[in-house]
Amino acid sequence: MRKHPPDRSESSPFAAALLAQAGGVATVLVLAFALTQTTQLGFWQFPLVPALIQGMAAALIALWQRAPRWWLPIHLGFAPLAVAVHGLDIAPGWFLAAFVLSLLIFWRTDQSRVPLYLSNRRTAVALVAQLPAAPIKLIDLGCGTGSLLRHLAKARPDCRFVGIEHAPLPWLLARISTRGLANVTVRRGDFWQEPLGSYDFVYAFLSPAPMPRLWRKACAEMAPGATLVSNSFAVPDIEPASVVEVTDRRATRLYLYRIRKRRAAPSFLAP
Repeated sequence: MRKHPPDRSESSPFAAALLAQAGGVATVLVLAFALTQTTQLGFWQFPLVPALIQGMAAALIALWQRAPRWWLPIHLGFAPLAVAVHGLDIAPGWFLAAFVLSLLIFWRTDQSRVPLYLSNRRTAVALVAQLPAAPIKLIDLGCGTGSLLRHLAKARPDCRFVGIEHAPLPWLLARISTRGLANVTVRRGDFWQEPLGSYDFVYAFLSPAPMPRLWRKACAEMAPGATLVSNSFAVPDIEPASVVEVTDRRATRLYLYRIRKRRAAPSFLAP
């Protein structure tokens, strides 16, 4: 029996980022050793110079790793910012507070590979236009602050909407902002553990990395005739039933995939 090839999108981005940063440090150490041997240190004595070199080397390694583009400025600026901040008289408690706040907002983005994306109003209007006239049940996977759910619930009070979010602070904001909407339910949890069989529409605004796994989950669990809607990120090698162009500044695209028939969940569904 032929095994399914491993999905590179499900490898650990945290380990890849550490490798890129370590490669940048190694580059700086090699250059420092070479310059020491030739006694040509000069401007190398300024801490910001090796920090910039380390950042550029780390960014190039991340580019070679085919990391998401948004990782590149992080690698490029991490060491220079650390050097710049080191010279400021900032109490350590502020760094801890910033870390805790980032954790509450983004939670384990290093594992999920899904940044916090928020659907804008024009996207919500375009999605409402795709819903059938009959009442349906829709789930927003990674609903963020619930902005999309609020618009959908007000536009279609006859429908049922569910949001699931794993980051604590966005989940709390979503719960508070949708509290007065009787047709909205927001839960905190891992959407990979959420069965999709009872939903007519599944909406996702994730990233390119989890799309193959999401498609496998949708095919295994969603009922025939149900629709998977992906904001901005297409499922690789799968032709969508339709593509909706949203007239916003981001030139958003909604990819609509119709589930033809449910199939048994493959053994490689989980990472």
